[in-house]
Amino acid sequence: MKALRIHGGRIDLAATSYPDAPRPWLDLSTGINPCPWPIDRAPSVDLERLPSPAAIRQLEEVAARHFGTSADRVVALPGSEIGLRLLDVLDLPSPARFVTPSYSTHSEALRAATPIGRDAVDTVHDGTLLLANPNNPDGQLDDPKRLLQIARGGAWLVLDEAFADVAPECSLIPHVAPEDCAIIFRSFGKFFGLAGVRLGFMIGPSGPMETMRRRLGSWPVSAHAVAYGTAAYGDDAWIADARRSIVERAARLDTLLAHYGLHGRGGCPLFRLIDSDDAPTVFEG
Repeated sequence: MKALRIHGGRIDLAATSYPDAPRPWLDLSTGINPCPWPIDRAPSVDLERLPSPAAIRQLEEVAARHFGTSADRVVALPGSEIGLRLLDVLDLPSPARFVTPSYSTHSEALRAATPIGRDAVDTVHDGTLLLANPNNPDGQLDDPKRLLQIARGGAWLVLDEAFADVAPECSLIPHVAPEDCAIIFRSFGKFFGLAGVRLGFMIGPSGPMETMRRRLGSWPVSAHAVAYGTAAYGDDAWIADARRSIVERAARLDTLLAHYGLHGRGGCPLFRLIDSDDAPTVFEG
């Protein structure tokens, strides 16, 4: 069990660690929608050409509409994790803090960052604060109005909204003004179930956005990411159905867990954190 306390998705490592386990493996470690957006709805991809600037702009425009903001505040990324790992190029103010528990990436994203508990975020009035909403692994959800006060109270807020597509009411994006000290990351792969496409977005004020654009260069995302992202973010009917289906499946999972005396935590229907006094035995079983 100790060897698997890493970022999810390492089915190869799990299979090596437990060679006698039944096959096929079911990966519950990443919170990725197991019912992906159907890629046959996307136009054909010309892999002999670089993605055009116009096509990338169109992707950002469609994504911006989905997020509830304007396209000039959106930068396409080759996955939201890359954006998090490039935060140091933005020269955000110190001291840097990150909320724990959360992604291991958060502890590495900001130089010399120190961990704080989620109950302490209201005390942050300077420097930079990084947190996720919804949070992983506990599914904690914060009211965006609470988070907005941080961005307007003297600190820079860096918000990881990788799981917010399934719960759009928790997103800070529609509430932030251009002058607010808030940078927000969104992930394409989790809600749309296409993590291998490697597509994400950064939303924020003009200064940090231009710095990130310069660092990423002319072709920040692949032709596949442009085609799939543009088509999927524009598929309003599929998005509505997926949100409803994910919530329904989460409710069925809760019922199944309760049958075995297990109870999930958190408000994000893409995953559950299970509290158990006998977690190692449950895991090994």
